[in-house]
Amino acid sequence: MKSDIKPDVCVVGLGYIGLPTAAVVARAGCKVHGVDVTQTVVDTINRGEIHIEEVDLDGLVQGVVQRGLLRASTRMAPADVFVIAVPTPFDDAHAPDVSYVLAAGEAVAKVLKPGDCVILESTSPVGTTEALRDLIAAARPDLKCPGLTAETPDISIAYCPERVLPGKILEELTNNDRSIGGITPRCARKALAFYKRFVRGTCVTTDARSAEMTKLVENAYRDVNIAFANELSIVADKMGLDVWEVIRLANRHPRVSILTPGPGVGGHCIAVDPWFIVHGAPEDTPLIRTARGVNDGKIHHVVARAEALIDANPGQAVACLGLAFKANIDDFRESPARAVAARLARKYGNRVRLVEPYAAELPGEFDGTGAALVDIDTALETCGVLIVLVDHDAFKAVPVAERAGHHVYDTRGIWLDQPKTALAAGQPGLKLAS
Repeated sequence: MKSDIKPDVCVVGLGYIGLPTAAVVARAGCKVHGVDVTQTVVDTINRGEIHIEEVDLDGLVQGVVQRGLLRASTRMAPADVFVIAVPTPFDDAHAPDVSYVLAAGEAVAKVLKPGDCVILESTSPVGTTEALRDLIAAARPDLKCPGLTAETPDISIAYCPERVLPGKILEELTNNDRSIGGITPRCARKALAFYKRFVRGTCVTTDARSAEMTKLVENAYRDVNIAFANELSIVADKMGLDVWEVIRLANRHPRVSILTPGPGVGGHCIAVDPWFIVHGAPEDTPLIRTARGVNDGKIHHVVARAEALIDANPGQAVACLGLAFKANIDDFRESPARAVAARLARKYGNRVRLVEPYAAELPGEFDGTGAALVDIDTALETCGVLIVLVDHDAFKAVPVAERAGHHVYDTRGIWLDQPKTALAAGQPGLKLAS
């Protein structure tokens, strides 16, 4: 791949990472063929529209589609660079499922030619890039694969995980540093040449296994630190303390930076990736496993606190504010807010109202519960109990005067100006629980 010739690129998987990546690469002048298994997603993109919520993505996709630089399909097509960005979920035993990655690899293998570069971006357990290489080698014995030949390989295979924040994906795809791990150093250099076309951040080359572990470590680190904050919030509840005040004061120490607690941890990264490390070294990861248990357990604590508040105010309608896993996005994957709201809807039925400005309809688990999707104004007018589960800007903007008289359980600490009459769970007259 010569630096003065723009490669044709195929992005496999057009979800929260794949579509923004395809659009950014197309903006850099490369012709991009996007592949997704869902026909409606393909049709939406080919109209120059988007199926996910992300800042400035709609205009970018419309522009690159109109210029003929991005086209989507359900079929694989030949290219010079293949970027695989498909899901990597886990099963009920928290074992990673790389079947989507391997299926994408099988499809890519059919159209590979000498000189091509295959890059896996999906968050994956250590060794997945090598497994992808082995699959391609078995499917295409006519191609010399890196690490399996003493001669110059015909193709390059590398791993380069994304590290982006929803709501800032386009900015961070361009400006964040990237760790690029090759099966061999030559593979890493080939992938580096591709990323330098659109990444302004520093691109650091390493081996594939180190790059895989780096992504998992980044999110496990964050999970452990969030777990400390969430555990602290539970202790503060039991002691009748305001956790937000405790954290504010503790963070005045020059070497202390406690994160903010919430109803749990969600999203496809922090709530999932630590399990990949635990699965790879189950006897050596007690801290990471415990952090996952603390953050998952916080959901049950929040449900219990919410139920105590609701039961203390019989007959009053209840508004659950937010279903997304974090603020100002439409991503509900592994969302603790969604889990809490669903539990409350199943128990209290039509007393429950759901407020989610990034949803046009409720997820399937709310079917038959009687819970209704309403806007924030309706919730404030009709509900005596407000349970804040997501710190959307729309909720932060509600002034204290509009919240006056409501019974509030604020799991995100966005309404710290709300008068506090009690902190004990279930105590009559409860106005705010931290």
